Amino acid sequence: MTFSLRSYAVPLALLGVMLVLMFASSTNDAAIMDELAHVPAAYSYIFLKDARLNPEHPPLIKDIAALPLIGQGFFFPTDTKAWREDINGQWTQGATFLYEAGNDPAKILRIMRLPMMLLAVLLGWMLWLFSRRHFGERVAFLATFLYAFSPTFIAHARFVTTDLGAAVAFFIGIVAFVRFLGEPNGRNIVLAGLAFGIAELLKFSLILLIPIYGILLVAWAVTRVQLSWGGRIKIFLGLVLKTALIILIGVALIWFVYLWHVWNYPAERELRDATHLLGSFQSHAVADIALEFIQTPLLRPLGQYLLGLFMVLQRAAGGNTQYFLGEVSNGGDAWYFPLLYLLKEPLALHVLTLIAIAFATARVFGAKKKSLTAVLAWVRDHFIEFASIAFIAVYWTSSIISPLNIGVRHVLPTFPFIFLLVARQVVAWLRSWHTSDIASWWDWLRRIYEIYIASLPRYLLVSALVLWQASSVLAAFPYYLSYFNEAGGGLENGYQIAVDSNYDWGQDLRRLGDYVRANNISEIGLFYFGGGSPRHELGDRFRMWWPAQGPPKDGGWYAISATFQMGAFGPAVRGFVKNPQDSFDWLKTYEPVARAGTSIFIYHLPPR
Repeated sequence: MTFSLRSYAVPLALLGVMLVLMFASSTNDAAIMDELAHVPAAYSYIFLKDARLNPEHPPLIKDIAALPLIGQGFFFPTDTKAWREDINGQWTQGATFLYEAGNDPAKILRIMRLPMMLLAVLLGWMLWLFSRRHFGERVAFLATFLYAFSPTFIAHARFVTTDLGAAVAFFIGIVAFVRFLGEPNGRNIVLAGLAFGIAELLKFSLILLIPIYGILLVAWAVTRVQLSWGGRIKIFLGLVLKTALIILIGVALIWFVYLWHVWNYPAERELRDATHLLGSFQSHAVADIALEFIQTPLLRPLGQYLLGLFMVLQRAAGGNTQYFLGEVSNGGDAWYFPLLYLLKEPLALHVLTLIAIAFATARVFGAKKKSLTAVLAWVRDHFIEFASIAFIAVYWTSSIISPLNIGVRHVLPTFPFIFLLVARQVVAWLRSWHTSDIASWWDWLRRIYEIYIASLPRYLLVSALVLWQASSVLAAFPYYLSYFNEAGGGLENGYQIAVDSNYDWGQDLRRLGDYVRANNISEIGLFYFGGGSPRHELGDRFRMWWPAQGPPKDGGWYAISATFQMGAFGPAVRGFVKNPQDSFDWLKTYEPVARAGTSIFIYHLPPR
């Protein structure tokens, strides 16, 4: 019993520290850009059963965030133009709900962010349980540590967005399917179906689960080397039929959940909105499927789901304007996600990853048998590792070739599997001593030497790396969204690599208000990127500052978000045209006198 309590104490302590860091660091964060859309949508889903806002994201993560609002008495105006007339008027409705309807925006955000943090703890606990069950406590400890002290997870699990939901979705979707492959009984079929449905209700990118399931099905059948090829094909076809049932169960769950969300959404309004939103979809024939579903009463919930899915596909094809490595583009960059992963996760993790890769590579080349049969046997005996590698490969490939560069958060779902693989190999490296039988006192002494003396440098190195990662993450408090490791310039200079959700999502607006009041600044011009309200935070001290206004003649106090500043400073790549009125080239001759947090630059400009 004592050993069991100690075993659970470690992951609980790690996840407890993670929860404290998330909650404490979020208390002074203003609404980030995407929360301005997700928050009003969440409220309308739960309280109004109407999905007209934010259809490009599934509802479940927003439902979870809005549940604690029940009984709080917040006012959601439905007589606004954004709600009654506009098509997906999420941004305007969000600003009205948070800042103009008499509600307390800080309280709303605090209440709705807490379920996200608790969900992050739940994901960490599932990672611990899964790792311990299949690889033992040592691997589980290290994997859970890497998760709990991931600055990217800490940063994005504090906000009402879908990024954490995507990580949870892929984890439960893949784990449940691997369990089904091991034991394809009725219970596991139902569990895998529910996991698939929940996954699709958390993020539309989870449609990637279908090709991933296909890869795993083929790999599972092919690696049954004890059977003939006819037997393998029979197993494969049987699993395909059961997988189809899993997907049908998931679709039924999607229908049921979306039924709630279109219950009070007028059918004619839903059709009008969908027709407009899919008007530029590349394939009209495909878009018409969603419209036909919406016009069929029984299929309306699935029509709303398809609308969101097609909107995501449409946006992914169009790319996203972003600043990266000194340039502004909307065409995407193949180095975007790999480089940001290397610069926004702790260097200690990357050293551990190199150790894991080197050790695994040495084991591969040191293997006595090198043949296709040996490879198939390895996949069969290490299917969880294979499934993790396959998922990481598919997801990273799709992300790299996509022009939609929206931040390292986009590849967040692969992180738990990366942590698991790294922990698995590092622990194996720590315990890599000879396992031959002990036939003499000399063999016994050699074993003692290998376990307690020869392995000591390895344990000291890993311990130092763990301490380095923990200290670097703790030192970044409370600016986790702006975290870059030492190679990326750290908190102070990471914005020179990339901005937007990698550094500046509008989180520091309240800190700007604190600076203005502390320095008794009577008026400040602001060019702000984010979901907060400058008027709400700064009151009469706020004045809108547009780049088209040029250098101010009278000087004074001015502030600009890092995302806008770097987007204005960075030259456009060939083929991408920037509006000259968006330029702040004249501002390059001045140095900011301070920052609000990390992401809002404050200038005190002299008169011209």
